[in-house]
Amino acid sequence: MQQDLSLFHIVREPKVKKDKNPLLLLLHGYGSNEEDLFSFAAQLPDEYFIVSARAPYSIPPYGNAWYAINFDADMNKFSDDKQAIESRDLIVKFIDELVDTYPIDDNNITLIGFSQGSILSYAVGLTYPQKINRVVALSGYLNTDIVSDTVDKESISKLDFFISHGTVDQVIPVDWARKAPEAMKQFDIDAEYHEYPVGHGVAPQNFHDMLAWLNK
Repeated sequence: MQQDLSLFHIVREPKVKKDKNPLLLLLHGYGSNEEDLFSFAAQLPDEYFIVSARAPYSIPPYGNAWYAINFDADMNKFSDDKQAIESRDLIVKFIDELVDTYPIDDNNITLIGFSQGSILSYAVGLTYPQKINRVVALSGYLNTDIVSDTVDKESISKLDFFISHGTVDQVIPVDWARKAPEAMKQFDIDAEYHEYPVGHGVAPQNFHDMLAWLNK
């Protein structure tokens, strides 16, 4: 395992080896780590390199975050967008390093993000559409403040999104998630949107639908 890259990560090599294999990059949520989404790895398609990255900021006792979430005196939550943008760009640097390190097809890269990892996946895809083909945004939302102002309309319209959310999510309200498919229409982006009667997590049906979308 080569860990001299920008982000600590774990890898499942493809079971079906080609000259270059597609990449699924897993980005965990706030307070979690690279083991979390990697628990899905065995069920993901055989032809992918599956890489699960650890976010750069540690949260005691054993979690990590892509950026800080702070509370004001009235207990309103707000994101550290400066840190989020730094993490967005770090993920892109990490993708370049992965392509240099492993036999990965740089024309076939999919991000799968959960919660805060999903928010970052939106930002990476929309800011660097030439690097990414597809985004799976699980239980997150589109934060336009961490997306670049200059958008490459042609590259961006080639992106595909799978967006899903729980209707009783108490961490990120479903109303926030519903705005993303509408926003995608402005960019002519193909987005498949699903809701499930669950909280802040990935229901079995959600996972099943995501797999069907990946295998399309």
